[in-house]
Amino acid sequence: MNAPSAQNLEKRLRERLDPVKLEVIDESHQHHGHAGANGTGFGTHFRVRVASQMFTGRSRVACHRLVYDALLDFMDQGLHALAIETEYID
Repeated sequence: MNAPSAQNLEKRLRERLDPVKLEVIDESHQHHGHAGANGTGFGTHFRVRVASQMFTGRSRVACHRLVYDALLDFMDQGLHALAIETEYID
């Protein structure tokens, strides 16, 4: 099975969260030798910056849960760590 890519994660988040801003960055190369790294330098550690109207009125934890839930099946594909930065849209 192939490791997840930033493009795969971005596609899923666009489908599920209808974001007005979205940036998905593969930071795996910064975690070489760390837990969860697969030795290839990609597909294990990501940063997501996302703004969506779906976050309005929700706590930060609830917003992060929406992101995690959208990407849950990528965990089985090797996604090990996810840094999430959310923004509210008024």
